[in-house]
Amino acid sequence: MSDKKVVLSAIQPTGDMHFGNYFGAVKNWVDLQENYDCVYGVVDYHAMTMPYEPSKLRQNTWELIFNLLAAGVKAEHLFIQSLIPEHAELCWIFNCFTSYGMLQRMTQFKDKSSQSKETGGEGFISAGLLDYPVLQAADILIYRADYVPVGKDQEQHLELSRNIAQRFNNQVGKEYFVLPETLFTEVPKVMSTADPTRKMSKSAGDKHFINVFADESRIRKQIRSAVTDTGEMEEGKMSPGVENLFSLLKASGRQEAHDSLIQDYNAGALKYSDLKEAVAEGLVALSSTFRERKAELQANKKEIKNQIKGSTWEIRKRAQQTIKDVKDLTGLMNVRF
Repeated sequence: MSDKKVVLSAIQPTGDMHFGNYFGAVKNWVDLQENYDCVYGVVDYHAMTMPYEPSKLRQNTWELIFNLLAAGVKAEHLFIQSLIPEHAELCWIFNCFTSYGMLQRMTQFKDKSSQSKETGGEGFISAGLLDYPVLQAADILIYRADYVPVGKDQEQHLELSRNIAQRFNNQVGKEYFVLPETLFTEVPKVMSTADPTRKMSKSAGDKHFINVFADESRIRKQIRSAVTDTGEMEEGKMSPGVENLFSLLKASGRQEAHDSLIQDYNAGALKYSDLKEAVAEGLVALSSTFRERKAELQANKKEIKNQIKGSTWEIRKRAQQTIKDVKDLTGLMNVRF
């Protein structure tokens, strides 16, 4: 076991990876690998909480795995959630340490249940949608994570994880679970280039996200059509569209071009065509690298899949030890392994 602090992060398997996913989470995963004991999950149980297509779930899971590897995440840090049943087992135990009222107050439950009414046909809201923050707490605590990199919209869920851990510790009379802390890192908020007032997202439609693995021509076309000015703005204030393009340019690693074009903007001499060209160059360069890596990985699909199953098994051993400890502490029967 490493002496490094443990970082846990996870992502749902939606198949495609857009630049909002990459700059908002995956790039951070890659950077954190150097200094932390990282455990990264593709959480397919979570993908079941909203209406989904069962025939595509396994396909999307593997597609995301290959995308993460192509983007620079190391295989030894990756696991597939449904191959580690201890997550679901710990979730049940944690359900008994979580109040119904706490789950009802989760803002994402309110938001997603409204969305479910729109997409589920008959307003179907699963118990899993209400309960998934407890599974999320199990995902974090089962690896005794010290830090969880989260955005503002997930802070409430991390606080729930801390509350569950504290309640568990108090009830069993032992400070067993680490109370995970938020890991704040500089992560850009990537907005849709078609509507810079909303986050880049697949659910909003094709024009609202840019696939990391798209053809060069597709990426350039989407950037050329990016919204810049969106009506009257306060004097001296950058429009959301222009601000988003500058954010993408900086995130893509083109700091020199970013600084030069900011100077043009401040001098009132910025040409939007120049800004869009620079952004497209930055995104295309990243995409080209990732597509080359992915092609190499896909040429050895069976080997890569076995590698991920192996890393999942090694990571599962940590989860098994936690379940053993938890059962001992709570008085449950235990299978020795």
